[in-house]
Order: sequence, then structure tokens, then C-alpha cells
Amino acid sequence: MRVVLRKDVAGLGRTGDVKDVADGYAKNFLLPRGLAIEASAGELKRVAQERASAKAKKARQHTEAEELAARLGQTALVFKLKVGPQGKAFGSVTERDISTALEKQGFHVGHERIQLGEPLRSLGPHQVEVRLASDVRATVTVAVEPE
Repeated sequence: MRVVLRKDVAGLGRTGDVKDVADGYAKNFLLPRGLAIEASAGELKRVAQERASAKAKKARQHTEAEELAARLGQTALVFKLKVGPQGKAFGSVTERDISTALEKQGFHVGHERIQLGEPLRSLGPHQVEVRLASDVRATVTVAVEPE
């Protein structure tokens, strides 16, 4: 029997895949649990439209991410930290601090997208990578200066 998967099924496929399975497996397991539906002509057409729509959406998001990366690449942030008498900074700059500063400049980038191995504790300029999409990355210059 030919079915269209409505949910991911381990060992069988992902949502939207069209699979040929044994009649008993489909009738006794997949269909009653709502994991799949029988592949009719109308259902196959709907799946094709959903795939085309998802592909267009992904392409649009990729283009937006590339445009944002170009704008972010020209951005520089400055953070002021208190410094002790020997030049050691008190405190640090974290992903959330950088995300908040970017929000103030009009960039909507969540802190989870900022790739910072550990908080910035040293003075001077730092290059921080922002992951916008799986293959789109931007570099933001973050300067840490004494207060």
C-alpha cells in the first residue's frame, strides 16, 4: 500500500514522504495512529504543493539572512567595563549583552545565534560570529573598553 507520512516515523521516513509499505503495517499501525494517510492523487498533489511552498519559504529566508549578514558585517559594538588598577576587567560581555545591543540598533538576533565560546573578559576589539542560517554567518566587531 502506498502512504504519505504525516509525521516522522523511525526507520521509515520523514513527514511528507511517499512510501510503499505492507498493507498490514499501514492498516494496523500507520493509519490508526495518524502517522500516515493513504496516497491518493489529491493527497499527492497537496504534498507536492506543500514541498514547493516550503522550498520557496526556505529560499526567501536564506536571502533575508544574507542581507542581514551584509548589514551585520558593518556593525561595531562598544561595551564599557570597569577595570582594576592592573588593567583587569571586572565583569564580562556575554551573548545576551551582544544580542541586546544589536536589538537596540534594530537587528533582531537571538542570543542563541551568537557564537561566543566564553564571555569576553579582555579589553580590546573582538570578532564575534553570528549564525543566521545553517550556511549564512556574519562577523560583528565587539570592542571592550575601560569605563
